[in-house]
Amino acid sequence: MIQRKGMDNFLAGGIYGITDDALSRGRSSIEVVRLLLAAGVRVIQYREKAKSARLMYEECLAICDLTRRAGATFIVNDHVDLAMAVGADGVHVGQDDLPPEKVRELVGPGMVIGLSTHAPGQAAAADRLAGVIDYLGVGPVFATGTKKDAAAPVGFALLDYAAANVRLPYVAIGGIKESNIAAVRSRGAGMIAIVSDIVGADDIPAKVAALRAAMAGNTGLSRS
Repeated sequence: MIQRKGMDNFLAGGIYGITDDALSRGRSSIEVVRLLLAAGVRVIQYREKAKSARLMYEECLAICDLTRRAGATFIVNDHVDLAMAVGADGVHVGQDDLPPEKVRELVGPGMVIGLSTHAPGQAAAADRLAGVIDYLGVGPVFATGTKKDAAAPVGFALLDYAAANVRLPYVAIGGIKESNIAAVRSRGAGMIAIVSDIVGADDIPAKVAALRAAMAGNTGLSRS
């Protein structure tokens, strides 16, 4: 299986940080990313829907510089053109975005591609795209208000399916918080995406530490 640059951080497991300005208590995406990196988070996704292309470009340029300096992996959500323009490590697309094969054709062989899945059939189809895509998003596990077009929550059923059947790495996503992260980890998810519980925290590094402790308390492992 191909392992592209940036996937080493994903395979190490832990927290997959996602930006959301609307929930960040007035902090910019750039400031949130600085705090995430300072807390040791090594996979960052830029997910902003309501900004101009120019502002997203400028923010992503700055975030790219921050993540490179930290040795972190930088993923842009949805916007293939933006990921290419700023030299991001990867792009994450959904079921209604460009087909992954076309995304691969556009970005070339070196960029990480992630694909969201919301049902076993989608996960199975995505897993057959190994070599085209690099990882799956699995969820939303719980109901989430951070994405207006989010699919219905899938509970643990899809996580159980992924753990038993999916060969590609995957990230659990959707409504995951300190109160339920241990249960998600217990289902085999090594990488877990969290949005509101982190970006909305008063103290982001302290929240990341608490999330790590909750994960480790279930498994006996401590992962960043």
